[in-house]
Amino acid sequence: MTAVSHEDGMADAGINGEGKAPQSNGATSTNGASGEIEPGDSDDDEADEGETKQSGAGGGEGEGKKKKKRKPRKKKKAGASSAANGASGGGAKAQSAPPRIPVAQLFPESSYPVGEEVEYKGENAYRTTSEEKRHLDRMNSDFLTEYRQAAEVHREVRKYAKSVIKPGMTLTEIAELIEDGTRHLTGHMGLEEGDNILGGVAFPTGLSLNHCAAHYTPNAGNKMVLQKEDVMKVDFGVHVNGRIVDSAFTVAFDPQYDNLLAAVKDATNTGIRAAGIDARMGEIGEAIQEAMESYEATINGTTYPVKAIRNLNGHTITQYSIHGGSAGKSVPITFGSTGKGLVRDDMETSHYARLPDAPKVALRVASAKKLLQSIDKNFGSLPFCRRYLDRLGHDKYLLGLNNLVQSGIVQDYPPLCDVKGSFTAQYEHTILLRPNVKEVISRGDDY
Repeated sequence: MTAVSHEDGMADAGINGEGKAPQSNGATSTNGASGEIEPGDSDDDEADEGETKQSGAGGGEGEGKKKKKRKPRKKKKAGASSAANGASGGGAKAQSAPPRIPVAQLFPESSYPVGEEVEYKGENAYRTTSEEKRHLDRMNSDFLTEYRQAAEVHREVRKYAKSVIKPGMTLTEIAELIEDGTRHLTGHMGLEEGDNILGGVAFPTGLSLNHCAAHYTPNAGNKMVLQKEDVMKVDFGVHVNGRIVDSAFTVAFDPQYDNLLAAVKDATNTGIRAAGIDARMGEIGEAIQEAMESYEATINGTTYPVKAIRNLNGHTITQYSIHGGSAGKSVPITFGSTGKGLVRDDMETSHYARLPDAPKVALRVASAKKLLQSIDKNFGSLPFCRRYLDRLGHDKYLLGLNNLVQSGIVQDYPPLCDVKGSFTAQYEHTILLRPNVKEVISRGDDY
């Protein structure tokens, strides 16, 4: 995660953790639902009582024996109804299971829940009350709406995913249920040319098992099955107009992994507290490492120190770029491991991305030219995987894809793994470094 911000906008950064649930534009919430009655409306119970009294009092003489008719119950306005999806805001309704209702329909006034807002401290404390900084923040209302919409999609999709992921499911089933939910809730199925660039899946769903820490998603034909003894990192992204929300959690069914997960959560929240505009990168990394490495985990009878993975970094995010900002300005140590704490490329590659600053190269392979046109039209600089190309109807594209990689136009991202037999965990959040406040945009009831 980087802690770089711009006064004319906001920087967003990915880092791992858990904490408070989001609020809906400052409104209080119970289980994420507003519960407030809009002006001019009344609660159902109060309305029924008032209407019954009126019916009994309005009969006049000689009508006392008549059966009193009860008026139909008034319907609450959408903003007054409780949201079964755990979110709140103007017009919130219940989400379906599996999630299929676009969040824009649940929040018709675009009043999406606000993430966890944290005031700046120390030298930046003045930003909280500075009218100039508040004005800069108000100028970014559209920017914030898009981010909060993407964050709400992430919360609702992961809530459902957590409730149904279980041993015996294939990794392909898990990836597709997350990606299908993301596409439906953003309203962008990604099958029409250019639709995925407007919104939807921001990058391939990472489902990395055990010693594999990141960048693993199943390719077509993958039959890998989730086992009870596995530790799986679930890392997926949602974007609206290129505003990417990147957040991850770890699934483990055996309680012997609890300390490993707790170490990573603690380190993540430590990093979130330390992050901020002009924060020193080394100090953030030191705080994360100290928190994580204060834990031990006993697995299968052996006690392991939990190590921070030294060569996996947090990162900045810019519009349509999951790894944006200044290269190298990243805080290390955002994953925990019982292994060496060092990852290397391993296993079959599935993740790819078009390099925005790629050199202009004359392509001599016809399939590479055709594939590049499709990548530009459907993904732009957003990462993609081979399953996404299959979904668009491409076949026999591996020669062309490899040619694009060799030409330096497309970058491949192999899975990143520690030593076999080790276990790795990850929690991640996206933070907006706004001019006057720090917002953990992807925060939810779960982490």
